[in-house]
Amino acid sequence: RLVLADGVAHVAAKLNCDLIVDMATLTGAQGVSTGIHHALILANTEELERDVIAAGKASGDMVHPGLFAPELLMHEFDSEFADLKNSVANRNNAQSSCAGLFIHQHLVQCGYTGI
Repeated sequence: RLVLADGVAHVAAKLNCDLIVDMATLTGAQGVSTGIHHALILANTEELERDVIAAGKASGDMVHPGLFAPELLMHEFDSEFADLKNSVANRNNAQSSCAGLFIHQHLVQCGYTGI
């Protein structure tokens, strides 16, 4: 997760992208969230979320939206010692969404404003 976060932050800082797509499992919790037949999309805009779900339907690769709610979930990464800790405090609190938000927070911290 840390290497992936560093990678997307580097891309955001150096390549001037409008859209960054991270395709990774991040956690086994995705299977708990959406089962074995659906991927999970965590998007920071409703338009992107709709587009990915529609593309999944069209291609036969089913996609279900995850919870994008930094205001509800980022406290899971609170740490006494670091900016963020690399695991959630409560494993029952939307782990898949938290994993994606961990990556998203690295984009925010490097000044990325895209999708």
